[in-house]
Amino acid sequence: MTPQHHLPADIERTSLSIITAELAELGLTPPPETAPVVKRVIHTTADFDYAKNLRFTPGAVAAGVAALRAGTPIVTDTNMALAGITKPGLKKLGSSALCYMAEPEVAAAAKAAGTTRAVASMHRAVAEHPGAILAVGNAPTALLTIAELIEAGLRPALVIGVPVGFVNVVESKERLFAVCETYGVPAIAAMGRKGGSNVAAAICNALVYSAAEMLDPTARGWK
Repeated sequence: MTPQHHLPADIERTSLSIITAELAELGLTPPPETAPVVKRVIHTTADFDYAKNLRFTPGAVAAGVAALRAGTPIVTDTNMALAGITKPGLKKLGSSALCYMAEPEVAAAAKAAGTTRAVASMHRAVAEHPGAILAVGNAPTALLTIAELIEAGLRPALVIGVPVGFVNVVESKERLFAVCETYGVPAIAAMGRKGGSNVAAAICNALVYSAAEMLDPTARGWK
């Protein structure tokens, strides 16, 4: 077999062209505002279901882009998601990404409170970065905590809620999205069971690339 392309930029451009064409064939072409996010998630997963199950509050993508251009940090619920977020893009924006899950203090706080580290890490995140972008790809308990904190007055720049699994996953996304709609907090969620740290990172990257004008791979130094 002879590869169709050898260079990363060509591979990405062709992949996105295929995604765009197949979305059109399925009648699922997303609106221009959300298209970079939807296509980046499909590019990461090869799963076109995300064209149907990704939900956005009005202006969520624009809010995320504006926050990143202002240097707002991203806080994730897993080091896997953290590892997948583009560091050159964040550097260009003067932003950063963090995860507190492996912090000894978070583990101790979780044990003392009889809760999960995801819950403790979100409490730490909002204490240190109350206006951050919160990206959850694994823990429903993190989403439920964020929802409670929003009801208590927290106003993050954006919440990305895409945990994967079978226990409390669907319910946590529905609650988070409803709370964000009620209180006017920008949110992006993958409704249903699907999601994961890779999806959280893909959404973050779509926003970072949009904010840094790096959607085309050549803007990232690729050839």
